[in-house]
Amino acid sequence: MSDSSHGRLAGYYFFYFAFIGAFSPYFALYLQSLSFSAWDIGLLMSQMQLMRLLGPYVWGWLADHFGRRLLIVRLAAMASLAGFSSFFFLHELNGMLVAMAILAFFWSAALPLVEALTFDHLRESTGSYSRIRVWGSVGFVVAVLATGAALEFVAVSGILWVCWLILLGILACAILIQDGYGAQPACGRAGAILAIVRQKHVAAFFVACFAMSAAHGALYVFYSIHLAELGFGKAAVGAFWTLGVLSEIAIFMVMARLLQNHTFRTLMIMAFAVAFVRFLVIGWAGAAVVMLVLAQLMHAMTFGVFHATSVAVVNAWFPERYRGRGQALYSSISFGAGGLLGGLVSGWMWDRVGAGWTYTLSSAFALFGLWVVWFSMRMDAPAEALDSGKNRNPVT
Repeated sequence: MSDSSHGRLAGYYFFYFAFIGAFSPYFALYLQSLSFSAWDIGLLMSQMQLMRLLGPYVWGWLADHFGRRLLIVRLAAMASLAGFSSFFFLHELNGMLVAMAILAFFWSAALPLVEALTFDHLRESTGSYSRIRVWGSVGFVVAVLATGAALEFVAVSGILWVCWLILLGILACAILIQDGYGAQPACGRAGAILAIVRQKHVAAFFVACFAMSAAHGALYVFYSIHLAELGFGKAAVGAFWTLGVLSEIAIFMVMARLLQNHTFRTLMIMAFAVAFVRFLVIGWAGAAVVMLVLAQLMHAMTFGVFHATSVAVVNAWFPERYRGRGQALYSSISFGAGGLLGGLVSGWMWDRVGAGWTYTLSSAFALFGLWVVWFSMRMDAPAEALDSGKNRNPVT
């Protein structure tokens, strides 16, 4: 992989996750400033997950079928920028729901396809994925810190301009990205995808991904509000988000070694066990700063290890012609369906039972995922046909 291709992909990841770093922690605060209820905020923010439920697979199928992944990535960047621009003019729930749905539908298209493009570029050097993906974490850190500091001096509506400029950066990087080496393989049969997903270990993997994203629902929607209610300012909110992502960056730097030395199943079990503890700490020990710090450091496991392992699982278990849709399924089932459920349920619970019990439910989702991985990914090995018999990291 050339240095220029590495840099372009790293730049895309930087801006893509910078958008998340600005949007996820602070857009809920902007919605709160418009006097939306917790349910309304959960409903609006859940549109990002709702559109990731079906959107990525639709876009992944189109990309695999027509062999035009890069074109779709560029169109998605343009449409996302156009959709977000409407927030400058909208302040009512119905209009904002439509705008959020449009933004999310196109924005959700890009990342699974870029993940597949990245592996196309890397070819046999898949362990280098984390070194490219880490720039997404860097972008998140830069965005969350800079935005938090800026919002101490300007109105919270300034988040609109920050996100708009970052989306412009995504578009610029999408234009610069090049296709991977060689011709993209022809689209495989839909029945073959179903045959892969029906295998016990693959189905268990997707159920586990669903559970982990559901567990993170309250974190992504209400963590900033939770910190604000505990008395922290916007700069401190940004610092807590940054701490979690710094731990994520650190784990990405050693992730290639972890994948070589541990099985997929072992890494996922560790991630779920840490997630179970983490959300209980956030919900019930938030008044102690040191406990919040420890909980954010656990992000290295609950997101960093889990996500890098999951991407590697899809790359190993889906043959090349199905990989775009495999990554899209991962995005749809985890960040889409799981994130949607976690966001909506936490929005319903927040005003009724408070942060403690809301995050306790998050821990329950993590415990369920741990159970699925422990019992359903225990004995099955990946089918040899999935990757020409070359699976570098078996399940057991």
